[in-house]
Amino acid sequence: MGGRMDDQGDGTADGRRARGRKRRAEIIDAALAVVQRDGTAGVTHRTVAKEAGIPTSLTTYYFATLDDLLVAALASVADVYTARVRQIIDGPGDKLRELAGLIVESAGPGRERALAERELSTMAARRPALQPVARRWREDVADLAALLTDDPRAIAALVAASDGLCTALLIDNAPAETGYVHGVLVQALGARHNEPAPSH
Repeated sequence: MGGRMDDQGDGTADGRRARGRKRRAEIIDAALAVVQRDGTAGVTHRTVAKEAGIPTSLTTYYFATLDDLLVAALASVADVYTARVRQIIDGPGDKLRELAGLIVESAGPGRERALAERELSTMAARRPALQPVARRWREDVADLAALLTDDPRAIAALVAASDGLCTALLIDNAPAETGYVHGVLVQALGARHNEPAPSH
């Protein structure tokens, strides 16, 4: 009989954990919805709770501080991008062209998520707690670039170009075409070939 009670106890604990994970995910989704609609300035425990349709006490139960909530929201976006870039890194395809396709998504089906990531990353400049997560996109692109070159300046150029293109597409300042974005990335990666060799 004792064994059955233990099993039931474990099942109850597992159910509680699953409900907790679900509630936490719902709060993060609500925070992202607020960011997308009102920008990061609109994110408070109260506005997120209202968006999620729950009491404010629940958002503070799962996220004690606003920074905790913002870090979780940014991490949820960063996780998606990290997974996509890792697929490109580990896959057999043309890595630059696939990266270009991912960047172009920020002007189309991925626009809302990309906009939230930009908003939260900008906020990270003033909130140190967000900075490690905000740097992840750049670090992932640098890892991808390192497969294509061992020149640190070329890696930095590709990271900067990727970052700048994401912003340009969001503000409609560059064509949302994979071919165009791919050409810019190739130019960034290959720019070192146009420089004179260092004299010794």
